[in-house]
Amino acid sequence: MPRHIGDVILDVKNISLSFGGVKALTDISFDVREHEVRAIIGPNGAGKSTLMNILSGLLEPTGGSVTLDGVDIVKDPRAVWSRLGYLPQDFGFYPSLNGAQMLDFLLRLKGVDAPQGRKKLVAELLERVNLTEAAKRKVKTYSGGMRQRLGIAQAIAGNPRLVIVDEPTAGLDPEERQRFYRILAELGRDRIVLLSTHIVEDIATLCPRFAVIRGGRCVTSGSTSEARNRLEERVAEGIVTPEKLEEIRRSHRVTQAVLVEGSMFRTRVQGAPGSQPTSFVQVPPTLEDVYFGVMDESRADDAAHAMNAA
Repeated sequence: MPRHIGDVILDVKNISLSFGGVKALTDISFDVREHEVRAIIGPNGAGKSTLMNILSGLLEPTGGSVTLDGVDIVKDPRAVWSRLGYLPQDFGFYPSLNGAQMLDFLLRLKGVDAPQGRKKLVAELLERVNLTEAAKRKVKTYSGGMRQRLGIAQAIAGNPRLVIVDEPTAGLDPEERQRFYRILAELGRDRIVLLSTHIVEDIATLCPRFAVIRGGRCVTSGSTSEARNRLEERVAEGIVTPEKLEEIRRSHRVTQAVLVEGSMFRTRVQGAPGSQPTSFVQVPPTLEDVYFGVMDESRADDAAHAMNAA
């Protein structure tokens, strides 16, 4: 049966994981649709990589289900392995091999079939990620962005149904990050891509929908445009002194305070329309406003629960 844009392909329901009584993930739920790049965003240590390992069939959860095209991959992880392209956060290479040799070795490990010959497939994959000119260079001479592109080349080998990339742009310079965005956007046209990141710019550039994870919990999910729209007329910005910032914190919800020129703070607040501090101006909301607002609400909820428990 043919699939159409909007159909749910990857369905994650109530995924939980505990180690020795400590909860690493709690009731994580979201879905990914046909031809979609979906973002899972959260701070370092939120549980994103643990979740990616579960979705890749490498780690068994203690509760919940994950289905890919209707097949439960928790019960049968082999069902996803043959249809998966995976770029983990830390991807190891043999530095003494050149790019073509390294990719050929990885294709052998994956058991990727190459009817016209693996050498031709390696060349095609390197061209797709713009590494043809670096094919004969040793991997140890590659920049971080080039290594990530080599990693995505092995991930898309075999035409996988699902591509998972874990923190792919961390540490990349702006030019390499934009190049990687173009690759991921292209991949999302004919398959589903799941992107784990802590960089808000990643989802603003690539993803129509996102889920935010903090402390092993999904604290919000939905459409990026709808999330921004909910903050219309509720975000204001001003540049203030450190003393003024502390005063504003006592009366307003400060979600961002960025040091500028070494002595002032560009400060953003969220609240009811017209409630901004004096001299602040209303500004269009961004996904960073959404993200920092959600993080602030989540921390406040945690504090309230801790007080109630005490």
